[in-house]
Amino acid sequence: MDMGLKGRTALVTGSDRRTGEIIAATLASEGARVIRHGNLAAPPGLAVHGDVATEEGCTQVLAQIAALGLEVDILVNNYGTTDAHGWEHSDTAKWLEMYQINLLSAVRMIQGCVPAMKRKGWGRVVNLGTIGSHQPVAERPAYYAAKGALANITVSLAQELGGTGITVNTVSPGYIRTEQVEEAYRRRARAAGDPEDWESIERRIVESDFPNPCGRIATREEVAGLVTFLCGDRAGFINAQNIRIDGGAVRYV
Repeated sequence: MDMGLKGRTALVTGSDRRTGEIIAATLASEGARVIRHGNLAAPPGLAVHGDVATEEGCTQVLAQIAALGLEVDILVNNYGTTDAHGWEHSDTAKWLEMYQINLLSAVRMIQGCVPAMKRKGWGRVVNLGTIGSHQPVAERPAYYAAKGALANITVSLAQELGGTGITVNTVSPGYIRTEQVEEAYRRRARAAGDPEDWESIERRIVESDFPNPCGRIATREEVAGLVTFLCGDRAGFINAQNIRIDGGAVRYV
């Protein structure tokens, strides 16, 4: 299937590792010119760097793209992270930190990249969310609130850009099999004296932490495939959506 990405320039934030790295590689495999991004240092190849959780870092990233003589057609706001904060010890600084990282980083990159898309009459914005914005739990409230706001601005921006040829969508994964997730669960298995092979670990994840009809968790390639499809011409009528990729874990129509 030709996605219509040849000749398009894509920027994937936070693509120096984990899921973002696979999203960048998948877009490139479909013919897009991909600018990879790292917060601390530029990854190998065509790449930029800057801490997009700050205004200065976003300005730095946009200036580097301009210096390359490129304009962004596809913006994938993949960068985001959380920690183990809870309600009891989450002060104002923690809430502001989570919003800077998971919401305002995307807002600033949108404001910097969308004008060129509007001039060309074509563009794609894909924001990486989480099913926790549909179904939050008690832990990490500031993170889930920020990701919920990210899904909200997706709809708002799509309305703002009506008739411009630009679509805006959110992709909300559940658990993803990354090196970080694997290592965390292997440590937990080791401490509990449980088997450490991935098949056994994944079975326990589905039984206790992430029940879903598919009976496993997502691969990075599956998430990247959905993002890449939304970036292409064949997804031109998919707009203002928050699309879950969770194996059916969230149960509502």
